[in-house]
Amino acid sequence: MATITASPPRVGLPALLKHRAVHKLLLLALAAAILVPLANARWASGTWPSALTVDFSEPLAKASDWIIDNRDSHPLFLYFFGHVSNVVVIAVRAVYLTLLAIGWAGVTALGALVAWRVAGVRLALGTAAAFLACGLLGMWVPTMQTLALMVAAVLASVVVGALLGLAAGLSDRMDRLLRPVLDTMQVLPAFAYLLPVVLVFGIGVPAAVLATVIYAAPPMARLTSLGLRGADKEVLEAVESLGSTARQRLLTARIPLARKELLLGLNQTIMMALSMAVIAAVIGAGGLGDRVYQALASVDVGAALAAGIPIVLLAVVLDRVTCAAGEKIGAEPEPHGGRGWLIALAGVVAVAVAGRLAGRLDWPDSWVVAIAEPVNRAVDWMTAHLYSGVPVIGGTADWAGHFTTWVLDPMRDGLQALPWWSVLLIVAALAWVIGTWRTALTAVLAMAAIGVLGVWKPSLDTLSQVLAAVAVTLVVGFATGVAAARSDRLERALRPVLDVFQTMPQFVYLIPVVALFGVGRAPAVAAAIVYALPAVVRITTQGLRQVDPAAMEASGSLGATSWQQLRQVQLPLARRALLLAVNQGLVLVLAVVVIGGLVGGGALGYDVVFGLAQGDLATGLVAGAAIVCLGLMLDRVTQPTERRAKKGA
Repeated sequence: MATITASPPRVGLPALLKHRAVHKLLLLALAAAILVPLANARWASGTWPSALTVDFSEPLAKASDWIIDNRDSHPLFLYFFGHVSNVVVIAVRAVYLTLLAIGWAGVTALGALVAWRVAGVRLALGTAAAFLACGLLGMWVPTMQTLALMVAAVLASVVVGALLGLAAGLSDRMDRLLRPVLDTMQVLPAFAYLLPVVLVFGIGVPAAVLATVIYAAPPMARLTSLGLRGADKEVLEAVESLGSTARQRLLTARIPLARKELLLGLNQTIMMALSMAVIAAVIGAGGLGDRVYQALASVDVGAALAAGIPIVLLAVVLDRVTCAAGEKIGAEPEPHGGRGWLIALAGVVAVAVAGRLAGRLDWPDSWVVAIAEPVNRAVDWMTAHLYSGVPVIGGTADWAGHFTTWVLDPMRDGLQALPWWSVLLIVAALAWVIGTWRTALTAVLAMAAIGVLGVWKPSLDTLSQVLAAVAVTLVVGFATGVAAARSDRLERALRPVLDVFQTMPQFVYLIPVVALFGVGRAPAVAAAIVYALPAVVRITTQGLRQVDPAAMEASGSLGATSWQQLRQVQLPLARRALLLAVNQGLVLVLAVVVIGGLVGGGALGYDVVFGLAQGDLATGLVAGAAIVCLGLMLDRVTQPTERRAKKGA
């Protein structure tokens, strides 16, 4: 049978000029031909003109000084922020003391029995093993501190997110108002949330909890709204026909029908809260995150790993338990289910009382397995044998150095050498081609705001790291996703690996790269690649697998080879999924490249960390605002916008 060998048809100039994207680019070129000479005549053509820069350091310093001076006397702080702070401290302390009172045996039994009732024996054993591992690593007390902060933050996030989602799900007007806010909040890197709360609450647990709530509430709000709006119309009409009130319809129909989305929102809120609770160690959250942060600051990989493993175990356990609870919704209730929960509760109480009577509330020091020293010895061996001087392939330090010299430095220098107006022009072209003029305007304003803030060069440095990391992520992610889409065996093998990587908080990715590459911009990029890769692989695989089977069968019947099917059928039909993979890759890479400031990534990430560490809120806030603008710009230039049929672009 003959194969498809026809070459693509030639596109003439008249046909090309009719293309919508070409129309947009021609209009943009016309505007540039008029505006660029005017800009060159008024301002210099190199880096961002100082005349267009606004110095925010003085007003921010004054605002910071005013807040610090009035924190103990102004009514706003005494009667509102002060009470909020006290409630947070009391809630976290109450949970922490309760966990300590139950003891290590009671907490382990509680986790295992909840997992058993929700997901069965296997997950119960895994949960018990995870808690025991936290104790064996000598991290029981920091784990309980992180868990206490998590419980308080997740409860507050669920309440806030559910209320916002309820408002958006029941009101079209509120949905329109909240949608851009939630979109923006989900684009912002986690570090950006730390700055405003530090300004108001100072360094400590209240700021950490409230930053976590702000970061973790949006997915709960979005999924709650989605669940309420997606309720079966026929069921709602049937309930309404029975004469029920709006409140009765909400409680008896809408919310029960949205249970799956609500539990998915809880799952996402827990994972984001854990990620943020670890990052919040920078502003005094304590717990496991503080141990990782202190260890990374001193390049103590062994201590960082000892604190990082419990974080990963907590993330995996919480993810599995909430996912299992979501899967059970709609299934037949177990007989005597209430009795099972009572038995489980009685078992936890019995174990906790036995531990108290035996005087074994605290994890015994003799049971701790110290891994920091052997890990550091292994790192020293790697430094001596793998860091450099490896025949033919070189070492990890050589790779990092070459990547910095051959990729990161030229990209940074190239971006910083571009005239400021050309950067805005490129951003406008990319955003307008893929979206609408509103998208392009938003992207250009976000990029221009970076110049106005006075951090043009550091932002381009961060952008160069993001682009380098995204390029590697997309090459590896698309190749792996294509392979997984075409092989069920590979997809099954990758699934547990991707699950674990997607549940790990951002902070943890810095530990192995510091061990392998030391500190610098290349390790920050490597951590970003590892963090973003699972999402790109997953979205690519799903997009290719969801291509219409009829199209695949039709191409196969015409004798197309597997490569031709991929290139001419699957990839074009999966274009939207691939663009989503690019978008998610950019946003996730930016989040970790910024955190890479902790390990020598420099640029905006370093400014944020420096501002938080030194109390220089002007530097930190300006860098944080620039990160927000950079994230918004990257999101807009990679997120296709639905066009209205009649209005076009």
